[in-house]
This record gives sequence, C-alpha cells and structure tokens, in this order.
Amino acid sequence: MIRADAFLVAVVVASALGVVASQHQARKLFSELEREQARAHGLEVEWDQLQLEQSTWAAHARVEKIARERIGMRAPVPGQVFSIEGVK
Repeated sequence: MIRADAFLVAVVVASALGVVASQHQARKLFSELEREQARAHGLEVEWDQLQLEQSTWAAHARVEKIARERIGMRAPVPGQVFSIEGVK
C-alpha cells in the first residue's frame, strides 16, 4: 500500500511539473508572438510610408519638371513625331 501511495505521489508531482513546464512554454511562445506581431505592424507602417514616398517621387508632374529643368528635355514638335504601324 505504501508503494502504491508513493507511486501515486510521484505521478502527481511529475504531472504538476509537466503542467508548470507547459504553462511556462505557452507564456514564452505568447510573448514571442506579441513581439513578432508588433514587428509586423511596424513593417506594415514602413511599407505604407515607402509606397507614399514612391508615389511622390514618381509623380508625372515632378518627373516632367525635373526633365525640363535639369536635363533640358522638351516635347517634340509635331514634325518630329512619327507613327509606325505594326506589320502583319
């Protein structure tokens, strides 16, 4: 009888230690999940900012202004424009 009681106590202690270890692991993983979610949110914000910046830099009016002012480009006169039709 004493051996059975000792065995049951050992099983209960082992089970309790298993529960504690599982809870610790779950808390650790949850903490890591929250960190990664915060990182993902930060990356989404950065992505949105980069898209806005790209649209600003690539705006047609800005590109045209830079082409005229810095490079000296201009629109061709009508006699310089040729139309090529596709060959079938």
